[in-house]
Amino acid sequence: MRLTVLGCRSGMPAGGQCSSSYLVETDSTRVLLDCGPGAMTALSAVMRPWDLDGVIISHLHLDHCYDLLPLGKAMLAGRVHRSMGSLMTIPTLPEMADYVDRLPVPLYVPRGGRETLNTLATLFPVTTIPLLDKAFEVAFEVREYTPGDLFTISDLEIGLHELRHAVPNCGIRVESSGGSLAYTGDTGFTDALVPLARNVDLLLSEATLAVPDGTAHGHLCATEAGTVARAAGVGQLVLTHFATAEARWLEARKADAERVFDGPVRLAAPAGQFDVRYSRKVMG
Repeated sequence: MRLTVLGCRSGMPAGGQCSSSYLVETDSTRVLLDCGPGAMTALSAVMRPWDLDGVIISHLHLDHCYDLLPLGKAMLAGRVHRSMGSLMTIPTLPEMADYVDRLPVPLYVPRGGRETLNTLATLFPVTTIPLLDKAFEVAFEVREYTPGDLFTISDLEIGLHELRHAVPNCGIRVESSGGSLAYTGDTGFTDALVPLARNVDLLLSEATLAVPDGTAHGHLCATEAGTVARAAGVGQLVLTHFATAEARWLEARKADAERVFDGPVRLAAPAGQFDVRYSRKVMG
């Protein structure tokens, strides 16, 4: 299993970096975890978007889901090209048959998300090409989930763990024969983080803050991420969801996590790739 960071910024894109979005791959499966602003551009640099096997959204804050609409429209562009000849140029004709057969892509969103996405799609109508307005009807098959749900995408087993944020957020646990990964989305410190991450090969954890914050907004600092990694016995910790790309700030957060977790601690960066099964500590 491999993790590719498409975007690791909290809030809006800045400094050429897009917001939260991560690609998880095995030999047979590609799944996108979150799809923040700029994610479609970053994804298109590493793969054809219609080759995704699934998309999972941790929560419906803008910086984690806004590029679902551009992603859906990009996947629909090929169908428009097929029906209208030279009007569109992507994808190329030899790709058409395989591309059309792969839609729709399963899209998992928190309960109530379907209505939000439908509202988003209506804000930017393409009256001359109505198909492009059907991202969440034709490009995606929208499936609403609730905390505790378990499902499979090809060779991946997915579990959703309710965490603590200003809006409903589920951490995402991904397991296969090639490794295991847990992703926090956005969350405040909570006991529920340990079951999410227990014994995974890689914990992808937000580390938005420099110090702990007990308010209702719900974000972690790097020390808390390291504490969870230690308690859960994870193999390696990757910090993400940064408010800045300033090198000294990032290195300070890495050092914070290393003071409480003795496994490898790494910093997410755009286009960064991680072999998920780097090492593993098994809890007794």
